[in-house]
This record gives sequence, C-alpha cells and structure tokens, in this order.
Amino acid sequence: MISKVGQIMLYVNNQDEAVRFWTEKVGFTVVSEEDNGQGMRWIEIAPAKDSETSIILHNKEFVAKMSPELNLGTPSLLFFSENLEQLHGDLSRKNVKAGEIVNMPSGKVFNFADTEENYFAVLEKSK
Repeated sequence: MISKVGQIMLYVNNQDEAVRFWTEKVGFTVVSEEDNGQGMRWIEIAPAKDSETSIILHNKEFVAKMSPELNLGTPSLLFFSENLEQLHGDLSRKNVKAGEIVNMPSGKVFNFADTEENYFAVLEKSK
C-alpha cells in the first residue's frame, strides 16, 4: 500500500537556473544534491527541509539520452499557501510571471511560471 508521495521528478533544461528560481524566487530550500560523476546530477528541493514531499530537479537532456522512453513533460503541480495574496505579491515583485488570483469553488488560486515557461498553481489552504 502506498502511504504518501515522496518525491516528484521535474525534468529541466538548466538545473542551475531552476535551483536559483525555486530557491531565490519561490523560497524553497536545497535538501540535497547528488552527482555521480558521469553526468547524472540531481538536486532535491522542498518548501522546508522537513517537508514530506520534495521535488527532484533532473537534467532533461541527460535523462532523455539515458531513458528515451520516459515522458519528460512537466507535471501539473498544485501547491498550497496559507497567505495567497502575500505569495502572489512576493512572486510578482521578484518578476515571476504570475496570473491573476481567481476565486474557484475550492478557494482562491493563481498560477505562476518558472524560467522555462512551465506553469504551476497555488491554492490558498490553511493547515
């Protein structure tokens, strides 16, 4: 039986740029970084060091060569925030492309794009 989602694989064109985006703009932290010395490098990021779920940034080109059968498309991710307006304003001030806040049946939500034009959504949700 599966008990939780542990890691989400995110395949990116530029790992260093992706790390800067997620840490400097979104506020995530680097949990770990591994490099096997043969071109396989991955960086684990998360909203906090003790988060149950983390994102692993993989080099899209390297993974495509190693496993051409994999779907390397960006997953549709929905993040939660306790203060959506504050996060939206913070991302906008940091020149992150952020959509308008919209009221949905599930609550207030907006989307934002990373530097590779991958879009993610944020929903306001209390703990």
